[in-house]
Amino acid sequence: MSELIFVTGATGFLGSHIVEQLLKEGYRVRATARGQKAQTLKSIYADIASQLQVVEISDIAHDQFPEALKGVDAVIHVASPLAGRQNVDAMFNSAIEGSLNVLRQAEKAGVKRFVVTSSTATVVDKSNSTRGAYNDQDWNHLTKEAAIESGQSGTIYSATKKYAEIAVWEWAEAHPHVDVTTINPPYLYGPPAERFPLPEPDFNAISTNLLIYQFINPTGVYPPHPSYADFRDVAKAHVGALRSPPTAEVGRKRIIFASPHGFVFKDAVKLIAEKRPQLKERLISRESLEYPFDRYEVDFERIKEVTGLQKSEFFTFEETFLDTIDSLVKAENEWKSKGFTVDIIPSTFD
Repeated sequence: MSELIFVTGATGFLGSHIVEQLLKEGYRVRATARGQKAQTLKSIYADIASQLQVVEISDIAHDQFPEALKGVDAVIHVASPLAGRQNVDAMFNSAIEGSLNVLRQAEKAGVKRFVVTSSTATVVDKSNSTRGAYNDQDWNHLTKEAAIESGQSGTIYSATKKYAEIAVWEWAEAHPHVDVTTINPPYLYGPPAERFPLPEPDFNAISTNLLIYQFINPTGVYPPHPSYADFRDVAKAHVGALRSPPTAEVGRKRIIFASPHGFVFKDAVKLIAEKRPQLKERLISRESLEYPFDRYEVDFERIKEVTGLQKSEFFTFEETFLDTIDSLVKAENEWKSKGFTVDIIPSTFD
């Protein structure tokens, strides 16, 4: 029988791609979801219920779910727990315990392989943001206190991701019999997974694709930086990491991940004009920003060693960008056909 993989955050944009990649490669999946999303997931995959099971977990950071982990061969932890709305301390606690709770319970159930979704937000901060080249020894310099004092949601997010990942590695060091990999991508772009249920209309549900949406919004704003990765490549990396050599052979598997292709904003605007001329009148009108780099330089040999994904296999920038634009326009048209108004695209970084 094929291996059973426990996936948290399966209804998210990245999680849904990981689920589909696992199924494509012959794995069985036990996916977690919250509330109504669990029922939606069951209905979407009703035709292959023998390959995909759905378990409802309300709070990944604090719930106990031993039954859901029985018979599981490996865990891919993608979910971000619901942030505490009372105070920032609760946000940090949720981020840290969201990972540790899954790790502890799965290890107790006998699981020996974990792949955890992290972020380049754990690596990059204002002190090194113009460098553009990063490796698995890099960490941002944010402290919890400095992040809270800043009052900026992005800074607080970066700090919570950092402390959550540090907690994962401290746990891994204390449990050397368990093999842990983290995948740390930047902004993620790309079309939704084939069966992804896009709520209507919900701009938050399109995840960081909202940054690409800005390119077909005359009053839009550009992304904070050009580095990115394709959801589909990151999903392949997570699944490939399940087959990676053990830590004892290749060292700590902290994979700083990014597309090898550059993202020059003014060229992206031209690309839409040339390849999708019907959208020319919708193009972003702001002057494009100049950056000291057009991508993050990361160790692609290391990515290949741990995930099996070769540099030549990554989606090209044109594929990622146009596939994303096309998927957004398709979603727009579907929403409009059902009577929704979707003319105003939120500018999240204005």
